[in-house]
Amino acid sequence: MAAKKMKCVKVEKKGGIAWVWLNRPEKRNAMSPQLHFEMDETLRVLETDPKTRVVVIAGAGGYFSAGQDLKEFFRANEKNPAGRKAAAEAANRWRWERLYKYDKPTIAMVEGYCVGGAFMQLCATDFAVAADDTVFSLSEVNWGILPGALVSKVVSDTIMPRKALYYCCLGEPFDGVEAEKIGFVNFAVPKEDLVNKTIELAQKLMAKSPAVLRATKHAVRQVRTMDFDQSYDYLAAKGQAIKVGDTEDSYNTGLTQFLDKKAYKPTFEPFALKGAKKPKAKKKAPAKKKAAAKKKTAKKKTAKKK
Repeated sequence: MAAKKMKCVKVEKKGGIAWVWLNRPEKRNAMSPQLHFEMDETLRVLETDPKTRVVVIAGAGGYFSAGQDLKEFFRANEKNPAGRKAAAEAANRWRWERLYKYDKPTIAMVEGYCVGGAFMQLCATDFAVAADDTVFSLSEVNWGILPGALVSKVVSDTIMPRKALYYCCLGEPFDGVEAEKIGFVNFAVPKEDLVNKTIELAQKLMAKSPAVLRATKHAVRQVRTMDFDQSYDYLAAKGQAIKVGDTEDSYNTGLTQFLDKKAYKPTFEPFALKGAKKPKAKKKAPAKKKAAAKKKTAKKKTAKKK
């Protein structure tokens, strides 16, 4: 079945990464009802797409998103309660319910403008990389409303409370460097390095066990609202769930490659996934060769001193 042609969203797949572009550059990717419907469907399909390992959310034309399209999302639906409800449901579903609990790692690649409602998808993704000259703005207070939908909540959960109050109450813009400093993004880089930095992060994620990575990101998110007893039970069950559905058999594979084959150091790198280059046991040098090498090194040091 041919893929449905979309007007407001563009998808490109390469090397396990699905690049999902908000595609209204003439509007700085302001989000219309149609864009929300298309994004909701796109993320639904990609979540079970076997060729997609990581999803990157970005904006075409050099703009992440200027927030909601005030004319199309708000004013056009003022006298259409059914249309307004449908658009709001799709907008909240893809920007929060889908992204926040997504089964695959997600990255926001941010440049140009990130304004108002765009903070929902920014905070819902697992990771974010921004151009250092990006303009971030929670400007709703400047035109008479609260930060839309769940923006107040997700901003308060993502950054320090006083910073959340400051930028929500004053509506002042800030750049990518400040966004990294206060915790909205993982990295702020020069614009020319943005794509490469995003790919670098995606490739690191793809080197991990998909089952363990999925469970880990779900666990970190879910335990934030649990007490200690609930967390103990949830994490124990999550650990067991990995072993049941993990095609990599990550636990045993990792132990075997580390303890038996001495093939990797988990402090610095992940174990090799199936289909990747198989690790080989590191051969130990014979005792005689070690002694000879040591003696040779000592002679060189003595010669240098002379």
